[in-house]
Amino acid sequence: MDKQEIVSGLRALLGEDRVQDTPEIIKKASTDYIGFRQYERFDGKDWVPKAVCVVKPRSTEEVAKALGFLNQNRIDTVPRTGGSSVTLSIEPEDGGVILDGSEMNEIMSLNEQDMMLTARCGTPLEYIENYLNERGFTTGHFPQSLPLAHLGGLIATRSIGQFSTLYGGIEDLLVGLEAVLADGEVIRIKNSPRRSVGPDLRHLFIGSEGMLGFITEATIKIFRYHPETRWMHAWAIKDMTAGLDFIREVIVEGYRPAVVRLHDAEEVQRMFSGSISEDHSVLLFLAEGPALVTAAIGQGIARIAERHKTIDLGTRPVESWLKTRNDVCYHMDEPVYYRYGIVADTCEISAPWSGIAKIYEAIKERLPKEMPNLVSIGGHSSHSYIQGTNIYFTFGFIVKNGAESARSDYMKVISVIMEETLKWGGSIAHHHGSGKYRTRWMPEEHGSSYPLLRKLKDALDPNKILNKGVLLTD
Repeated sequence: MDKQEIVSGLRALLGEDRVQDTPEIIKKASTDYIGFRQYERFDGKDWVPKAVCVVKPRSTEEVAKALGFLNQNRIDTVPRTGGSSVTLSIEPEDGGVILDGSEMNEIMSLNEQDMMLTARCGTPLEYIENYLNERGFTTGHFPQSLPLAHLGGLIATRSIGQFSTLYGGIEDLLVGLEAVLADGEVIRIKNSPRRSVGPDLRHLFIGSEGMLGFITEATIKIFRYHPETRWMHAWAIKDMTAGLDFIREVIVEGYRPAVVRLHDAEEVQRMFSGSISEDHSVLLFLAEGPALVTAAIGQGIARIAERHKTIDLGTRPVESWLKTRNDVCYHMDEPVYYRYGIVADTCEISAPWSGIAKIYEAIKERLPKEMPNLVSIGGHSSHSYIQGTNIYFTFGFIVKNGAESARSDYMKVISVIMEETLKWGGSIAHHHGSGKYRTRWMPEEHGSSYPLLRKLKDALDPNKILNKGVLLTD
């Protein structure tokens, strides 16, 4: 089908106002915030593949109609909601369609007895959180993208929040969901605290990045909101390895603060310049919940600090982080680094305790040697588990040969991070989703289980219309 046939067919099904094909709307819906794309846009290059149109359904029925049409005509389709992707995951194929659920924006129910909230896929997380706070509850889910993120995208990318040590990731918060398969079939996974009835079908869609279906509605857990009983504290420690040992001891001993963060010396220079010795790493902790619980967690962590060589920093570093933790969202469309000729971005990985420090040290050693134009490489750990933790690398490099070289140098950085992570037994993506820029490492990431992912795709999307390029190498 040509462009006009696609647009006319969708408008006949859904109505004129649901199908938009102006260049401005298509460009906005295609925008991904990965570092090299940002540089290219600020440099005047518009190299993002062009979709035919953006479809904005307002109901599950309209999603089903749209997908039925797109599947029948084998038209590449990219599901989208909030548009805060930093992994190329929402960039469309040339001649494809963007299926944008951002207007499916509604809190459908709040069940205080069962501690659940149900909302449509395009409902902003910030709106949900404010709605709950006013009623004495919280989602417990605070990703850095909080001001931008929508519910559907959080599930599709397997999101995690900054208070994850207490509340878990989106996979721990999701109770049930509704989704539409590639052929337009609507399926619903009912709400239940736990079931033993076969594989957990929710996980077909959690982290699927839209390649197996379009999430239209979700029910998530809620929690009591106790901001008035928070405990928080910070310590400086000599380096990342020592800090990781400290965190492991806290988690393995059974303490569950909401926030557990470790920033290396490179990040300390940016975040706490002048107030903390720049050759130290910094540990930030925050506990919340009933007062007796937070007090016990605080006392336990303080006792562990006494056993390590730390410098007591009090509460101010944590208070400062709380105030500024989402500021990056307000500057994503500003040329903050471009004006200095720099591409800056992040890449998050995870690994068991036995490998995480080795990955960090190997990357810190390799990148400056292999990239003379590197200006910074730092990192922090922000999500910890009994088995291990994550490292969220932050990096920047000077663009030497114009926008054309921004992508190649960007992928040099990513390649080093991927190689060392896999070498030491880690996982190459922790919480942003894999997107399209990590796809070539998927066979090594999944190993002998990788063919299962392909079989799922064959079963649920045999015409291969949904989000081509994510997870599957072909």
